Amino acid sequence: MSKELNIAVLAGDGIGPEIVKQALEVTKAVCKKFGHTLKYEEGLTGATAIDAVGDPYPQATHELCMRSDAVLFGAIGDPKYDNNPSAKVRPEQGLLKMRKDLGLYANIRPVTTFPSLLHKSPLRADLVEGADFMCIRELTGGMYFGRPQGRSEDGNTAYDTCVYTREEVERIMHLAYKYARQRRKKVTMVDKANVIATSRLWRQITQEIAPQYPDVETEYMFVDNAAMRIIQWPKSFDVLVTENLFGDILTDEASVITGSLGMLPSASIGIHTSVFEPIHGSYPQAAGKNIANPLATILSAALMFEYAFNMMEEGALIRKAVAASMDAKVITEDIAGDGKAYSTSEVGEWIVNYVNNSTL
Repeated sequence: MSKELNIAVLAGDGIGPEIVKQALEVTKAVCKKFGHTLKYEEGLTGATAIDAVGDPYPQATHELCMRSDAVLFGAIGDPKYDNNPSAKVRPEQGLLKMRKDLGLYANIRPVTTFPSLLHKSPLRADLVEGADFMCIRELTGGMYFGRPQGRSEDGNTAYDTCVYTREEVERIMHLAYKYARQRRKKVTMVDKANVIATSRLWRQITQEIAPQYPDVETEYMFVDNAAMRIIQWPKSFDVLVTENLFGDILTDEASVITGSLGMLPSASIGIHTSVFEPIHGSYPQAAGKNIANPLATILSAALMFEYAFNMMEEGALIRKAVAASMDAKVITEDIAGDGKAYSTSEVGEWIVNYVNNSTL
């Protein structure tokens, strides 16, 4: 059945506008193929928004996100702020504000390998071939948002507070079990319950919730062991769920085993509107050069169809198109090796043509 999709498009900084443009063109092609109506509106965020209006997440952008069904997001970050320790307003503050204001409580990062990229993984091919798991990171609690936070008057002592509530843990654990039921029915909850009080709350609540999902295996793992296991045996995971700080570290560790950061999408599931974005940064050195890899953003569009609109066939078609482009070696310089490197726009156009010519 045809539907109307209303999305907010936030290109952001650096290569953001280039990669989002290609993801948007693929989204248009998929909507046309399946008979959907696409309506979208662009908004400012990050350094671009600071330069324009002095705010990395302006109220107008927030209102746009709130009235949209989903947000297609690029990247945030600019060297002129990175290299200025005294800057009072930073692009990244906009990202944290967006997460908080939209209630983006769960970041979902699928970790999958591509046969043509196995040789680029820092791990042996036999370890990563067939690896396919999902990292779910809690996004709005923990040390990043806990108060009090600061430094002593003499500057010699600093302190952060890690805070979690029952509600925050319950909602993300239920989400983890929900997704595990759609996959291989295994949840690994990662904590540091032997040392940290908030981790003991996570473990207690998970033990209370687990019996509600008798068809799903529940595994408990300390974060240091999980970091080791991701390297030693990545194929042992199905759905890995953890708190904000641990998740920030583990998801970046997991991302490199696939061979390229430019291939991995993410979804931030929200109380209001969910956000879909690549996991890589703004890569300012490549901005405007038409060389950045758009595949992670295009795959984020696939997640958008699936998680925001429950359009599984549409998402599957995008994945099929991306896999086909990899097989055909229509890829950008970051993964081309000694082969021919295609531009950002050429990769996007190839995938659009694949979608246009596909049969349903």
